[in-house]
Amino acid sequence: MQTRILGRGLEVSALGLGCMGLSYAYGPATERSEAIRLLRGAHDRGVTFFDTAEAYAQGANEDLLGEALAPVRDEVVIATKFGFTNGVTTEGLDSRPENIRTVTDAALTRLRTDHIDLLYQHRVDPNVPIEDVAGTVRELIQAGKVRHFGLSEAGVESIRRAHAVQPVTALQSEYSLWWREPEAEILPLLEELGIGFVPFAPLGRGFLTGKIDANTTFDANDFRSNVPRFTTAARQANQTLVDLIATLAAEKAVTPAQIALAWLLAQRPWIVPIPGTTKLHRLEENLGAADIVLSGEDLTRIDAALAGIEIHGARYSPSQQQFVSR
Repeated sequence: MQTRILGRGLEVSALGLGCMGLSYAYGPATERSEAIRLLRGAHDRGVTFFDTAEAYAQGANEDLLGEALAPVRDEVVIATKFGFTNGVTTEGLDSRPENIRTVTDAALTRLRTDHIDLLYQHRVDPNVPIEDVAGTVRELIQAGKVRHFGLSEAGVESIRRAHAVQPVTALQSEYSLWWREPEAEILPLLEELGIGFVPFAPLGRGFLTGKIDANTTFDANDFRSNVPRFTTAARQANQTLVDLIATLAAEKAVTPAQIALAWLLAQRPWIVPIPGTTKLHRLEENLGAADIVLSGEDLTRIDAALAGIEIHGARYSPSQQQFVSR
């Protein structure tokens, strides 16, 4: 597996693993032994970057990673997040310094480690100055509990203000062939400041793989069932994008998922997507994207085609969108 550098020297595998779906958000949690097998299988295949959060089943996902990665702790980079009240997304935001410290200590225990490699603020808290958040994480870095500071779904002003207090190593936000908003202001800012970018949902929450269509049904616990972009009408309208990706994939004898990930990797050398999966064969498929090189002609063709495609549906419900800092 190739590696990339986030921020000022955090080296990670070119593709990481988003671990949320093993415990939370996409239906029933994966059976624990199966999840551990997947996580250790990812490490065996060269993945060194694993992403979790307190809010993923109130720490259960962190605990899962802690057990799975304990034998190889010194060989991996673990990222986790703080920022929701009691670790529950529906209870609002809490980035008070005392909560950051409490959540960090709890995460260290669940992850079975003495340090967190990359600690993100999960969402910008409008009730707590971002300088206080950055300053608290700086203290945790000085104490040896944390090594790098990150932000998630933060806007330009928040990133600048936080970075002035404690250098931000990475921003984690949604970015993919069907959500390109970061290209306008975020990517130029990250390049200016030397901050890495970690796109979550790089496969459009599964839609860009071509495995979801207008006839797909979602489990009641699958949050996509409440996302405007996943209504039946939106999926029908957005099929045009999936068809485009499938055509490109067929020409190169690869899969749509690999095209979507290869496109992201080609955007900047400091972009590290974190696709998630619960299946080992899908993990192997995703990792194969690191070996695909899209030419300048390929990228120009994709951009030209995307310019003629209108994506339908908001990416979040109104209740979820309120937490996005823009």
